[in-house]
Amino acid sequence: MLANSPTPDPAGKVFALLDRLGIPHATLDHPPLHTVEESRALRGEIAGGHVKNLFVKDKGGNFFLITAEEDSPLDLKTIDKVIGAKGRVSFASAEQLMAHLCILPGSVSPLALVNDETSVVRFILEKKLLDHAVLNVHPLINTRTTSIATNGLMAYIRATGHDITTLELPYRAPVESDPA
Repeated sequence: MLANSPTPDPAGKVFALLDRLGIPHATLDHPPLHTVEESRALRGEIAGGHVKNLFVKDKGGNFFLITAEEDSPLDLKTIDKVIGAKGRVSFASAEQLMAHLCILPGSVSPLALVNDETSVVRFILEKKLLDHAVLNVHPLINTRTTSIATNGLMAYIRATGHDITTLELPYRAPVESDPA
């Protein structure tokens, strides 16, 4: 690429596949969002279910992309048993995220499965997300949010060559407050 040429849109491959599949989608540009807390400011502008995404690895070198409802207090100490991991899971490194999904931290999304052409990453979807007609995800960059029908997202993921494992995920026990 020439030094003065524009950087290609990281979402280009995503939107091309959605369009080729005939899956309607709407995208809103916004300031960079790095956390679920930061994204709550968009709630008045974006209807539908909001998600969080975890890119994790197990002790056997397997990678998992877990998409859950944003408020789900996932228990990473026990989630390995539910998702079929080999031992406890931990967050994958930024280098592993780039190597497998070609995205930066803060932009993790099921739409990035389009970049996992060898289907190394297993996709896990929290079952309660199926209750939403529309889900909101980053299109490989955290300065945009794309709204897509849940069934459209499922069709997109299958078109990337990935299976969808839908599970009820384990939650952390609530922390009891001090009665003082």
